[in-house]
Amino acid sequence: MRGVLLRGFFVVALPVLLVAGWWVASDDSTDVYWPPLRTILTAFPDVWTGDRWRDDVLPSVLRLSAGYACAAVAGVALGTVIGSYRRVRAVCEPVLEFLRAVPPPVLVPVIMLFAGIGDTMKIAVIASGCVWPILLNTVEGVRAVDSVMSETARSYGITGVARLRHVVLRSASPQIFAGLRQALSIGIILMVISEMFAASNGLGFTIVQFQRGFAIPDMWTGILLLGLLGFVLSVVFRLVERRVLGWYHGSRDVSRRSS
Repeated sequence: MRGVLLRGFFVVALPVLLVAGWWVASDDSTDVYWPPLRTILTAFPDVWTGDRWRDDVLPSVLRLSAGYACAAVAGVALGTVIGSYRRVRAVCEPVLEFLRAVPPPVLVPVIMLFAGIGDTMKIAVIASGCVWPILLNTVEGVRAVDSVMSETARSYGITGVARLRHVVLRSASPQIFAGLRQALSIGIILMVISEMFAASNGLGFTIVQFQRGFAIPDMWTGILLLGLLGFVLSVVFRLVERRVLGWYHGSRDVSRRSS
């Protein structure tokens, strides 16, 4: 119990200190572009009403979820194939390194030519950036599967889908979740960037509209909301990860205590 309370204190302490520092540093500010934090917090409930949550926040979250899900499925599937076969990896590796080096925001105009300016374009932009950390971590995770474990599974007749599910993916799952965690933050960034191009709603669109209309406190509320959204998604992801990888974290805790 004491350990949980101490861990909770450290989790809360830094955000509280940062907010307090922001409040004190901006309290006497007269700069139009750097309003006091109390002004931003006062404007927050007036800006983000129920209608704006439905018209801007919800579409952004849905686009992020769709793009992230597409990237997760494609990244894990392709990464498993590439990581399992040496020849496939040798052929694909130069192409993957080339495509990985292209910044996803640069692809926005190209994707707009093929997908238009609707939700399909925004989902494609998010997926194009999220797929790389998932794909590359899956490849490395599959490559790192213990050969002794694979041979043992084969000797017991565990092949095909059963081997893929219980040996390969289970062994690579910690690495896969590391890629999924990295992709989540990338997805939030690309969600905002994609909504700044030819959009009519969404968080990125709304923040740009506030900036162009010199509604600076309202713009800051959008930035603050993005930070809160990232925090909530991170907490949800951590809960899912602890649930799915309970066996992995449990074995690590046992090893730590025994050492």
